Amino acid sequence: MLTNKRILIGITGGIAAYKIPELVRRLKDNGADVRVVMTPAAQAFITPLTLQAVSGHPVADNLLDPTAEAAMGHIELARWADLVLIAPASADFIARFCAGLGNDLLSTLCLATTAPVVIAPAMNQQMWQAQATQHNIKQLAARNIPQWGPALGSQACGEVGPGRMLEPAELLEHINDFLAPAQLLAGKKLTITAGPTREALDPVRYISNHSSGKMGFALAAEAVRLGADVTLISGPVNLPTPQGCQRVDVTSAEQMLAASLAVAEQQDIFIGCAAVADYRAAEIAPEKLKKQGDRIAIELIKNPDIIASVAEQTSNTIVVGFAAETQNIAQYARNKLTQKGLHMIAANDVSGNDIGFNANDNALSVFWHDGQHTIEQSSKQQVAAQLLALIQQHLMQ
Repeated sequence: MLTNKRILIGITGGIAAYKIPELVRRLKDNGADVRVVMTPAAQAFITPLTLQAVSGHPVADNLLDPTAEAAMGHIELARWADLVLIAPASADFIARFCAGLGNDLLSTLCLATTAPVVIAPAMNQQMWQAQATQHNIKQLAARNIPQWGPALGSQACGEVGPGRMLEPAELLEHINDFLAPAQLLAGKKLTITAGPTREALDPVRYISNHSSGKMGFALAAEAVRLGADVTLISGPVNLPTPQGCQRVDVTSAEQMLAASLAVAEQQDIFIGCAAVADYRAAEIAPEKLKKQGDRIAIELIKNPDIIASVAEQTSNTIVVGFAAETQNIAQYARNKLTQKGLHMIAANDVSGNDIGFNANDNALSVFWHDGQHTIEQSSKQQVAAQLLALIQQHLMQ
């Protein structure tokens, strides 16, 4: 249910912190990648070493950690998460969160993240029912901050009433329900091309590029989660096939074109995410090319334009292209949108190392004939979800 989902758990000071290792274990059993942030008060109840052992990642607790990426750990973690769950959420943290304070790592990353933040309150029943706490809870509800719990029952202080944090199994169920997408693409057929192509020069050498295939595979996985019947046409990559996809492996641009045209007309949506080599060798040497001095000339000829060919040869298929650019991104993307006859194009900047080729994050500028939208930098899984939502919203109504 939670495969590839990135869940950040923030632990604040409360006896219910002892339940969090069990929650982390259950989340990992369900396929999630889990990281933990602790406040200083939380460490009075449970040790960072325990959470590191069950999560498999070091626990973060220092806002100004010099070992964090560019000393900006709160930004690093804020961009990483698909969901931030504060559990247990103490009365103190709820008050600081409500006020918009950023005086420790956890409160700061809650301000910096674009991921949804959820609170699972836990405190003494009288603290929960206090006017100030209820005021803060109402303020957070007005800001659309989800609240899971608290439950009624016996408390560590010996009192009985509202204020118990939900049990790990209950929190897991809430997380599953929260992250389970609506079946926006139920019954739709969708094909995605992904990864690079390799254009042979001889039996051992080829022309290619740095594409890892991660963006296309993220789109395929997300499309399956949205209910689509997905065919993934992939160049040579080192990635496992997303569960529920039919995968077709190809090597060259001509092979990818043939595989694409074989299925495109039967698809509701075709997304060309592959980084197809623009040129190939005019002649492939039958034997390994030997050194012939300081220079060698190889004649290259243009490869077929796969996405343009699909758009030209289909009538009812929504065709979405990608444009990997290093400059004039909007201009080049709009030109390709028109010239190739596409319904939508997603342009990304591949000039840096933090997004695009081989990176785990991406950011897109998306254009269609009567609109555009910017998808800010986040995990490729999050970017995939937002792009598919744009396709459903603007091209399938």
